[in-house]
Amino acid sequence: MTEGARQTGNDKTAVRPFHVNVPEAEFADLRRRVNAAKWPGRETVTDDSQGVPLAMMQELARYWAADYDWRKCEARLNALPQFMTEIDELDIHFIHVRSDHENALPLIVTHGWPGSVIEQLKIIGPLTSPTAHGASASDAFHPVIPSCRATGSPASRPLPAGTRPASPVPG
Repeated sequence: MTEGARQTGNDKTAVRPFHVNVPEAEFADLRRRVNAAKWPGRETVTDDSQGVPLAMMQELARYWAADYDWRKCEARLNALPQFMTEIDELDIHFIHVRSDHENALPLIVTHGWPGSVIEQLKIIGPLTSPTAHGASASDAFHPVIPSCRATGSPASRPLPAGTRPASPVPG
C-alpha cells in the first residue's frame, strides 16, 4: 500500500492522500499460505455446536484463494478519497467522502472487529447523496470512516517494542 504526496517538512500529523496498491507478490503469498493450511479433523456432530463446520471453512478458504477478486476490492477502495495522518505516533487511515449537499454534517462511521472499512462502503452513497436514495438533502452527511487498528488495515502496523502512544486512550 502506498501513500501519495508524502508530507513535507516535519509535520507527521499532516493529512495526506492514500492509495491502496498491494503488490501481486503479496496476493501470491496469501494464496500460498491459505492453500497450505493444515486442517483439523472433521467435527463429531452434525450441527454447529462445535463451531463452524470444517467443510464450510474449507470452502471459504478455497474461495479466498481462488475466486475472490482482490483487485476489484482494491479498485473500489481507490475510487474513494482515502487519507493517512498520524495521531499519538500511530498512523491512522481513513476514508472521507464529502457530500454535494451544502448543509451536510460530518459523521464518523466505525466498523467492528473483526471487520474493515469495506463493510461500510455500501452506506456511503445513501449518506452523501440521500436525494438519490429517496431521502431529503437534510439527511446528507460527510462520512469519515477510519480503519480500526489491528484489522489488517494500512494503519495496523504495531509500534516498535517498548513504545506506546504519547497520550493513551482513556477506558
